[in-house]
Amino acid sequence: MSQAERQVILDRIKCEETADLNIAQIRVKAMDEGLHVASESTWYRVARAEKLAGDRRRCATHPPKTIPVLCASRPNQVWSWDITVLPTVDRGRNLRLYVVLDVLSRAVVAWCREPDEKGFKAVDMLEKAFAAQKAKPEVLNADRGSIMTDTEVSALLAGHGIDQSHSRPQVSNDNPFSKAQFKTMKYSLDYPGRFIDMDHARRWVSAWIGYYNDCHLHSGIGYYTPASVHGGSWITVRDQRQALLDTHYAQHPGRYRRRPQATTIENKTWINKPQEDTNTLTETSHPQQAA
Repeated sequence: MSQAERQVILDRIKCEETADLNIAQIRVKAMDEGLHVASESTWYRVARAEKLAGDRRRCATHPPKTIPVLCASRPNQVWSWDITVLPTVDRGRNLRLYVVLDVLSRAVVAWCREPDEKGFKAVDMLEKAFAAQKAKPEVLNADRGSIMTDTEVSALLAGHGIDQSHSRPQVSNDNPFSKAQFKTMKYSLDYPGRFIDMDHARRWVSAWIGYYNDCHLHSGIGYYTPASVHGGSWITVRDQRQALLDTHYAQHPGRYRRRPQATTIENKTWINKPQEDTNTLTETSHPQQAA
């Protein structure tokens, strides 16, 4: 191919009138106007050589989303919430389960099941949670769903002085505790898979959350129940476990390489812990951790 022919191709590609067309479309348009210079593959080869073969449209650019860096050092400091789908036996009809968790204790502090997703329903749930806990979190973390960014929800949180934190798009690890809790629920052996109706969903979820809060030995909090960590009674349980271990150690010291210790919980629970110990929240120690 001569340099003149290459220039014809480049002029066509760089023309303002063809700025929104791909290379194949530009070539066919030229043919419709009575101009044929080379095959489609040659047009692409010439375009690639001049770095003109990429997406040539004026695309919107968005700044990267901020990574949420949150630290909970006491109950009711950081909450997270999410919504999951509860399938029904009626094909195409799904219910929605709203759940709010305390990040440090993993306790469910509020929930509701609804036929759909509406901002005012989330507002009602959160207001009931504030009343039941007699406390409000400093931060509420969630993903970027339409309900989580709803104006009614935002207005409620702003009115209570609660900061909003949102996950980055398609980054589930930015809201890990809510995601993990939903998985725990749906992997339960008695999870129905599909619910008959709203009442069936309410009864099953209510029973499961009661079990989860009061009976579930959560591996992420030292195998204590979420309710015991949330209320502080886990320390009594820890002391009972330690007394049992001490007694057995005294009776059979040769069975241990070192004195056994009962599990404890972390002073701080992080979402995206930074490499250096810098926090976006004011940290206070767990009020009963030192007991």
